[in-house]
Amino acid sequence: MNFLVIFIVFNIVVGLGTIFFWLQRYKRCPPDRILVVYGKTHGGRSSKCIHGGACFVWPVIQDFQWLDLTPIPIGLGEREFSPNEKDRVKIVSNLTTGISSETGIMENAAERLLGLNMSAIRELAFEITQGCMRSVVKEFGSVAIKSDPDSLVDRLGERLDVVLKEIGLKVINLDIKKIEVNLPEASPFDRDIPEGAPVSPSSSDEPLPEEEPKDISEDNPSSSHQLS
Repeated sequence: MNFLVIFIVFNIVVGLGTIFFWLQRYKRCPPDRILVVYGKTHGGRSSKCIHGGACFVWPVIQDFQWLDLTPIPIGLGEREFSPNEKDRVKIVSNLTTGISSETGIMENAAERLLGLNMSAIRELAFEITQGCMRSVVKEFGSVAIKSDPDSLVDRLGERLDVVLKEIGLKVINLDIKKIEVNLPEASPFDRDIPEGAPVSPSSSDEPLPEEEPKDISEDNPSSSHQLS
């Protein structure tokens, strides 16, 4: 009788443990996360991404990790770029990015961002943003930026959206607070001296020859501004 009771209890414990184990392998994905299942997946892909659903993760042949969809603020601050050797462009901006849940893009995040913490993702997005800003500023040039800064903002947003999607991120908000273009003044030797401008005296020790006084009326006839 005691053996029968032990056998029944053992089977109940094993049965409940098995059920609990399989239930633990059934993963439900909350709306603020992406479930990445990797290992043996369908279609020969390295991973499978699920957002807003559920999936059974097979033991041994599969495993899983999570991608957080929390927005990532990036304080870009004031950055200076050089479209050429002389001009300087200062941009004060802030960027808010995050992992995209769009099909085809979140797979990029699974390949390139899985296993990285929030700080590492922020640093990567910061470096990519700096490179995009430098490229767009050089492409536009200082004169075009000064005459039409809104075009720079639009092009920068488009370029960032394309580049960040390659690693699974998206642009949530790009806030350009200030754009300042510094064009250095031309060197005095590069300026054109207008005709009739006074010329500084010679630095040599020889005295300049004296000129005979002329009648002002002869140099500036009253009819000089009239058409013949």
